[in-house]
Amino acid sequence: MANYEARRLENIKRNEALVKDLGLQNEIVPRNKVEQKTTKSPRQPAAKRRKLQSSQPTRTSARIASVSTIPAYGDDTSQDELALSEHKPRKGQTSKRKHENAAGFKHKDSNSPPSLSQDLESLIAGWSSWTPTAPPPTRDVEGTYHFESHPAFTPNKSPEAIIREGSFGGSYWRPLYSHRLRTTVSEDWRELPASWTAGLDVARYLTNPTYDAEANKYGVACGQSIEAWEAAGWIAHAHDVRGWFQWYCRFWLGRRCADDDRQVGRWRRCVGETGRWRRTLLKKYVRVGIRSVADEDDADDGEREGGVSPVVHQTCHHWAWEVRQEALDRFWAEGK
Repeated sequence: MANYEARRLENIKRNEALVKDLGLQNEIVPRNKVEQKTTKSPRQPAAKRRKLQSSQPTRTSARIASVSTIPAYGDDTSQDELALSEHKPRKGQTSKRKHENAAGFKHKDSNSPPSLSQDLESLIAGWSSWTPTAPPPTRDVEGTYHFESHPAFTPNKSPEAIIREGSFGGSYWRPLYSHRLRTTVSEDWRELPASWTAGLDVARYLTNPTYDAEANKYGVACGQSIEAWEAAGWIAHAHDVRGWFQWYCRFWLGRRCADDDRQVGRWRRCVGETGRWRRTLLKKYVRVGIRSVADEDDADDGEREGGVSPVVHQTCHHWAWEVRQEALDRFWAEGK
């Protein structure tokens, strides 16, 4: 046994020497150390993993989600127009004053019925009890109308022309249920001068219960409904329950009211000298290379056979403006 142990130790020494000569020597771990390493140490609690911050918003806006993709002709969607809708203080804040929108309503919350600043009967009576206080507009050689009380308001389409040529899908004067007033408004088209509707198919061009694109001058649909304008806060119920065009008809006939400056301002932002729809349409003419309004029907721009952007044309038509040669020439020359 002693001889065996001696040979074993000799073999170990020889092997260690050989490993050392070959450069393969590793750290020799004592057996007791190996046993210690193979013994599992108590498990340490895992460090908490840091949560990743998401770059996506965690809240969504109901207003943004409900925005229509249809081009809006009825009421401009610029920021100052959106400001007309009801303001709600942030959580934890209180409004310093009660907000009263253009309609003359004060709201406690979005689900409560509106509280009118005047009773419904007198409010409705006020829509037709006004008397003209301003003269009719004048018209210059270029076909632009001028109103003495509001020099910045220069449409080139009269209300009668807008009606007779086809507008609002023939449904602008249909029976209208107002969610704010909780009543249906109808037959108010009869306040229009008889000459504006003489010989007109009223059922198709004024009171059609459904929107008919073929009734429009350019044969296309555009814009939102009056109900959508009301929900957005664009309707001043104390003056015109149907919005912009009803205001224009009454303004043309000589009525002046507290809502005039707001409506004129909206017109200017849409089709005034720097209005977005006006500039959009004129840019399309230039892009296609059309220099004459008379050549508009010859446009071959791939947008629609038979003309430059009928949708934008119809939008401008609803806002009492159409492209005239003088405006097109000036835009080609000055870009404005």
